[in-house]
Amino acid sequence: MYFIETRVLPILDVQIDFAAGGAFVAADKAGVAGLTRSLLEAGAGDMDEEKISGRLVDIGAHLGGGADSDRASVSLRTLSSKTEREAALDLMRTVLSAPTFPQSVLEREKGRSIAGIREAETRPDAIAGKRFAAAIYPGHPYGVSPSVGSVGAITREDLVAFHNRHYGAKGAVVSIIGDVSRAEAEAIALRLTEALPPGGAALVPPPVKQPQRETIKVPHPAAQSHVHVGLPAIRRSDPDYFPLLVGNYTLGGGGFVSRLMKEVREKRGYAYSVHSYFAPRKLEGPFEIGLQTRRDQVNDALKVVDEVLTEYIAKGPTPQELAAAKKNMVDGLALRMDSNAKLLGYLSAIGFYGLPLTYLDDFPGNVKAVTAAQVKAAFARHVKAENLVTVVVATD
Repeated sequence: MYFIETRVLPILDVQIDFAAGGAFVAADKAGVAGLTRSLLEAGAGDMDEEKISGRLVDIGAHLGGGADSDRASVSLRTLSSKTEREAALDLMRTVLSAPTFPQSVLEREKGRSIAGIREAETRPDAIAGKRFAAAIYPGHPYGVSPSVGSVGAITREDLVAFHNRHYGAKGAVVSIIGDVSRAEAEAIALRLTEALPPGGAALVPPPVKQPQRETIKVPHPAAQSHVHVGLPAIRRSDPDYFPLLVGNYTLGGGGFVSRLMKEVREKRGYAYSVHSYFAPRKLEGPFEIGLQTRRDQVNDALKVVDEVLTEYIAKGPTPQELAAAKKNMVDGLALRMDSNAKLLGYLSAIGFYGLPLTYLDDFPGNVKAVTAAQVKAAFARHVKAENLVTVVVATD
């Protein structure tokens, strides 16, 4: 259990995370993780989705959460007063431990998902994202997206089995913040997890293999080319996390002060916006540069992107760029944790990814300690030219 006590508001926020993301699903059933999570509130115990929704309204509580590649989460926000809190926690416990996955709701949600997939297959931005993930993670679950066929093949038995295997007490990470004591928080954590299935041993997706450098061009009639450049780069636990985080601010994460924005947009007008980011996961999450540009100038834009990235890897940030990046990141930390909901996000990440308990306290110091040499070395280790994949949708 991970806990922060705060008595400023009479609110309790609880989140439980499980290793139950899309990376733990076979390709022919891609979509099981998302459907399992979304149908938890479609029926549980003796309640249908309408009754669950009504109870939440009656007690003024909210259930949220979702699923990504690594994890699935269920969150609760409720008043901390005993009557409302107890009712909300009882409801959350039932939703977590006794979902019924009604067949009728499953068919409805499969239909919605399939309609969404078919619609996305017409949009260049969605096509580019899907092809990019598949290209940088060949043969790996991180690269698999739900398809019409895989979603259509999902059965209720698949959801039940996935829930029993992945929503277990052994792997549950409970994060609590709000108007309760530590003893009360410990009791809440036990209450929510004791009714869960035992689950299996701790799960980790299969190893990530680096792709070979290539450019993939996908035909599409759109006037704008959609471009993704990147590769699998960094685990959340990697010691290079802070050098890459700070360094990326200068490269493409700092908006109008970033090099990519200055070179691609301001100097040449090739794109309205261009960005870069690292998205660390349990295993190597992606590094990506993204932009949209006119079809007739996509090659010129890509040449500039390549030149900027190559120079940055070779030389790293200037002293002025590094100082500005550090200042922005340290000064902006307060705004990134100015609510219980934001703090809960950090707390759950600390628990799920096994980060130091002092992560938030140490953040300013870790940022300030980054040197230009560390940024340069980290980029050289994690962003190798021979592994960069470029996907362009809508190009001549």
